[in-house]
Formats: sequence, C-alpha cells, structure tokens
Amino acid sequence: MAMIRYDYRSEVLELSTSLVVCLPDAAPPTGGYPVLYLLHGLSDDATMWVRKTALEEHLQACALPLLVVMPQAHRSYYTDEAHGIDHWTHVTAEVPAVVSRTFRISAERRDTYVAGLSMGGYGAMKWALREPERFGAAASFSGALGLAQRTADPRAAGALDGRLWDTIFDGRDVTGTEHDLLRLLDSAAGTALPPLRVTCGTDDPLLAENERFIASARRLGLDPAVDIGPGAHTWDYWDAQLRAFLEWLPAAADRGRAAP
Repeated sequence: MAMIRYDYRSEVLELSTSLVVCLPDAAPPTGGYPVLYLLHGLSDDATMWVRKTALEEHLQACALPLLVVMPQAHRSYYTDEAHGIDHWTHVTAEVPAVVSRTFRISAERRDTYVAGLSMGGYGAMKWALREPERFGAAASFSGALGLAQRTADPRAAGALDGRLWDTIFDGRDVTGTEHDLLRLLDSAAGTALPPLRVTCGTDDPLLAENERFIASARRLGLDPAVDIGPGAHTWDYWDAQLRAFLEWLPAAADRGRAAP
C-alpha cells in the first residue's frame, strides 16, 4: 500500500495545500477504486490518521479495496468561514475533483464514503446529510454533533472558543441553520440517506450531544448503527473505532447499494 502526500494549489483556498492518500497495492477494479474521505479533528491535520492509528493494517484487513483521502481543514469545522477561508467548499467540491482527476476512483454513490473524528465527525455527518446522494455510507467517531447548539450560549461549558466562533460563524447562534445537524436531520427525513454509524465513548465529554443526535435520528425513523461503550476522546478509542468501521463498511455499502 502506498502512502502519498499530494501537494497542489487550491483555487478555492487561494493557497498551496496537501492531501494524504492511501493507495491500494491492487489494481483498481472495473469502474475505479471505492473511496473513503477520512476527516481529521480540531487540533489535527491530514497526517494524523496515518500517524496515530494502524490505518494501513486496518485497510489491509478490509474487504473493500479502498482508496483513502485525508484532506486538510485546519480548525474550520468544515465550514466556509464568515471571516476566513472556504474550507467547506474546498473539502466537499474541490478535493473530490482533484482526487478524481488524479486517481482512478469510482464516481458511484455506492462506492463513496465519509467518516471522521471529533470535528471531523461533525464534518462527515454534515456532508452526508447535506449531500446524501453522494455517499454509500457515513460515520462519526466522538463527533462534535451538537456544535450548533453550543453556539446558542457561548458561556456554556463546551462552547466554542470565542475566536473560532467569531471567525467561523461571525459570533452568531447557528441553531436551525445549515450548520445544525439536528436541523439537517429534520430536512433529510423521508430522503434516501446512506447508512450512518455513530460512536462515542462513555467517558467522552461529547457523549451527551452524540446521544441527542442518535435520539433525534431515531425519532425521525432513521436507524443509525450505534456503538456507545467504554472509551474517551483519545486515539486508542478512535483506532479501535476505525477498525470496527472498516469491518462494518462492506455490509453497510451493500445496504447502500440496495437503496433507491
């Protein structure tokens, strides 16, 4: 398996940036490799999944010949910042275009997946809920799934850092907007969503907002795969959940293929 750092000029960001790509040893199947966009957390970068987990080992055990793409999003919460850079547009539009013209990947929904941890879990769910037609499955590990609700009261425990709040959201309460996962769940009710997987450790400070997201999904008749169990906001937990996700993914992808 090749680990590639791909440097390129981003027209959206108006600067040079990079991707980390895991490329399978095997030749691509007919139609191209299935692709997983794997999103990093708030204090991380595009290299952290490779540096902090046994990603290569887990991929070798996976039944799918995945090409894994890890983009750079800095501390953006995968959002077009009010006073900054358009990270959402970069990750969701420009990165797939760069990858598709550089590597032989499938363009089919059934072969396209997204997952992430913490801030990246928020980004993965946001992307899957806003563009469900793009994905065959999506997952969040310890995701910041109640981010919007935290902006309603900047004094509350777990609220966004004031500088981030101002830069990303112009200091606004974004509940009920396109940044609010609970609102996106409501909007997606009745549509053909991809299979979703939501996991969080019982010692994680984000547990309550993950449980709220799960409960909201179930009230809407959705049936996300859920793993709430021992663990904290740590790389040991995310490594184990990455392995579990890759074990779950082939069957979930089959369900996604059966969806209309």
